[in-house]
Amino acid sequence: MKAIILAAGKGTRLDGTAVKPKCLVEIGGLTLLQRQVESLRELNIERIVLVIGFGAESIRTECDSDISFVENIHFAQTSSLYSLWLAREHLAEGFVVLNSDVLFHPQLLANLLESSQEDALLISDTETTPLGDEEMKVKVKEGLVVDISKDIDPLEADGENVGIVKFSASGATALIRYMDDLIANGAVKDWAPRAFREFALNHPLHALSTAGLPWIEIDFPEDYQRAMNEVYPRIESQLSPGETYLAQRRQDTKDGEVVYD
Repeated sequence: MKAIILAAGKGTRLDGTAVKPKCLVEIGGLTLLQRQVESLRELNIERIVLVIGFGAESIRTECDSDISFVENIHFAQTSSLYSLWLAREHLAEGFVVLNSDVLFHPQLLANLLESSQEDALLISDTETTPLGDEEMKVKVKEGLVVDISKDIDPLEADGENVGIVKFSASGATALIRYMDDLIANGAVKDWAPRAFREFALNHPLHALSTAGLPWIEIDFPEDYQRAMNEVYPRIESQLSPGETYLAQRRQDTKDGEVVYD
């Protein structure tokens, strides 16, 4: 299985200027990207592909030689659906896709990858995450996704899409077909969950609860402050001492920059 990290967006909502890609924002001494890569490697996912666009060279500089890249040169005119579609040659064996602006407890990724459900996404329930117009909302029936969109009435949603989804080899094959159709029909500015919705209308896409484990998508300055002041401390407090130590041991400082070993 490969991991696809979507990191092409400009992220101007975070600081208004987008000086650097959101995935390079630091929390607790590590960037969001470093944390995601570390979590994947701890679960023996070594084949990692980054879809980059804005600030592409700065992201390349932060990564080691084992990471592959797909570049979305049209990042300013497209969205995550197009970025994932560009990486379609990497999807055929099955994959997990992560939005690069998500800070999450590593156990969430482990739960998803170790689940017996071949095609599944993580969903945070409405009891722990009040929903509004901005969130990518999910409707679930008997454990399966039946709708996913920002346009769903928050009162009718069963939870929020975390931004981490896995597909089996057969699921990936079907998803690529739906993405091909959507892109051919001009849906280049749609979010990747548009394709997940098409998949869910025709195939079982299981919804796995976050079960209260902490996570946050960082879109706005207030999200970053909440990540720093609430979510990151909760994650650290729930990790074992060995896990916390490993996270610190893995970072290395070279010429004033944090890089991978």
